Amino acid sequence: MNTNAKSPKILEDKKVNVKIKLSALWVALMFCYTYADILGFYAPGNLEELISGEIAGIQMTQGMLFWSAILMVIPSVMVFLSLILKAKANRLVNILAGLAYLAVLAGTFFTGRNPAYYLFFAAVKASLLGLIVWQAWRWPKN
Repeated sequence: MNTNAKSPKILEDKKVNVKIKLSALWVALMFCYTYADILGFYAPGNLEELISGEIAGIQMTQGMLFWSAILMVIPSVMVFLSLILKAKANRLVNILAGLAYLAVLAGTFFTGRNPAYYLFFAAVKASLLGLIVWQAWRWPKN
């Protein structure tokens, strides 16, 4: 029997910590938000509306921009919080934030303009948010 014969290597599937999964999902969500907004600049007429200060009939005031900034800071911070919060708080915060952002996403469908690229990103964002809530809900008990 040849003891020097190389045995085939088997891929090892390591278990990924739920904190890392949640953080990665928030990162992916942020990329989708960013790319959806960037692609929106290429849609005919959108840049002109942006320059005029009104988008889809919504006046872009300093207050509106401030609340939009808050809306985008929360998922950005969730990337970090998902890694550092203790399990019980982490689970609760991820479930609540995920459900809140699903509600925000649903509210965007009433803006009146939903081109195909936006609907695609909305479906991906809804899936990512659903996975966030699901992963947090199913947090393993030790």
